[in-house]
Amino acid sequence: MPGLTIGDTLPDLEVETTHGRIKLHDYVDNTFTIIFSHPGDFTPVCTTELGMMAAYADKFAERGVKLLGLSADDVQSHNQWIKDIEAYNNGHKVTYPIAADPNREIIKQLNMVDPDEKDSSGQQVPSRALHIVGPDKRIKLSFLYPASTGRNMDEVVRVLDSLQRASKHKIATPANWKPGEAVVISSSVSSDDAKEMFPQGYKTADLPSKKDYLRFTNVD
Repeated sequence: MPGLTIGDTLPDLEVETTHGRIKLHDYVDNTFTIIFSHPGDFTPVCTTELGMMAAYADKFAERGVKLLGLSADDVQSHNQWIKDIEAYNNGHKVTYPIAADPNREIIKQLNMVDPDEKDSSGQQVPSRALHIVGPDKRIKLSFLYPASTGRNMDEVVRVLDSLQRASKHKIATPANWKPGEAVVISSSVSSDDAKEMFPQGYKTADLPSKKDYLRFTNVD
């Protein structure tokens, strides 16, 4: 079975978490949701990552975004680990649920398995995967990192801002884009439609091909 990827519908799994049992579709509801997995409890990089997610929780809340962590250990282990995460990260509270997956079933269905990493009993462990799920329950973006590399939370916020703008306007964000900078109008939008859709105006790059496909504008 091919792995879950961009455009696929999130499986409506029922999972045990530190906040009780939840169904994924009910949890996502009509919001953008970040589901992020970790190779194991009480491990160094994972502790820094979950702590950073806690530190950035307000940024995600401002954007109406929910968080759901996942680690292969059980809920009791997660609850003990949370104490370390909060202590290391200057007391930032872990307010989001962390799902348990001791049988390694959820990570397979969510395409979050690290093929090169196994625990002491020989079982596969989660990769450092992150899916951003849209209100339509579809995967909008995925990051897949090896266990050895921690994620950059500023990049997670940046791509969220890009996705949320693209969901409201027919735009895309150029390389190295940051909020407040110009975006590009989608190629599928004709010049006539662009004038109507973007009354604030736009600028077209003067290119050797003389094609007018690179059009910059600003949106909120």
